[in-house]
Amino acid sequence: MDVSQYPYAQRQRLAFIDFCLQYFGQIARADLINHFKVGMASGTRDFALYKELVPDNLHLVHQTKLYYRTEQFKPLFNHQGEAVLTGLCRGFGDGIAAINQPSEVCFEAVRLIQPDSEIIAALMRAITHQQAVKCRYVSLSSGEQGRVIVPHSIVNNGHRWHVRAFDRKSASFRDFSCTRFVEAKVLAVEAKQDELCQADREWSTILTLTLKPHPKVTQPRAIEMDYHMVEGSLTLEVRAALVGYLLQQWQVDCSPNHHLDPSQHPLCLTNSEVLTSHDNAILAPGYSQPESLLDNAIDRPAQRIDNTKETHHGKF
Repeated sequence: MDVSQYPYAQRQRLAFIDFCLQYFGQIARADLINHFKVGMASGTRDFALYKELVPDNLHLVHQTKLYYRTEQFKPLFNHQGEAVLTGLCRGFGDGIAAINQPSEVCFEAVRLIQPDSEIIAALMRAITHQQAVKCRYVSLSSGEQGRVIVPHSIVNNGHRWHVRAFDRKSASFRDFSCTRFVEAKVLAVEAKQDELCQADREWSTILTLTLKPHPKVTQPRAIEMDYHMVEGSLTLEVRAALVGYLLQQWQVDCSPNHHLDPSQHPLCLTNSEVLTSHDNAILAPGYSQPESLLDNAIDRPAQRIDNTKETHHGKF
């Protein structure tokens, strides 16, 4: 349906209504009014227009004063998955990007992995309402299978978007790549307490990492400048569930004697003992977990980085 005939500001408000229904499953008139700082009458007209354009997309429950997404919902706007996730991470809340001309002098890395917006929408609604998702998922180890998961967070690990969720099949918290879902449907039943975020020990555990230039780098000051190090080191606070992704993304040498090639691994981890007993750490370059810890491996790439060849604070 063509909405280009309406003023730009009103299209933005209509898109906001559409977005909230799609990704959160609900919206109140107050949400629209507070976000755009418009009057009550204007907000009422926007909802009336939205309902006129797509009458089957929402229904009002007077007891809660909320409009809810219907099973027949068809998005009025095309919300791109990558843009939505980036907007949510930055706190924009609406995921609606202004139409800008791309820069001719400033470029970003090519993105090969694009999440499906319908899958992201289902996961986000489940997270918002603490509900389970019945899905079909393609794993590297076991192929396509049916699963029921309870998602609590969506994460960009530097390479791809994945959802952190309790997997009822394995009775454990795992990571699932957002691009490997064949289908996903939210189950309208609240999840159990031991399936929610607060029960995810690896997610709640914060590790303190100390990074320094690799000892074999010939010009360590260049590395110190790259990472805004203070007195030659960089300190990061990282969730245990994400630590391996971070160390892999930044090619940090986590081997005990820092023997990896410094041209490929300009940073080294000086306190690798903090990785012990954390499953995600097996992705860290040069780090080895005891065999007994590998049984709980999450759905991740089949192989981690090959080992052959401030103090500044932040939270990953």
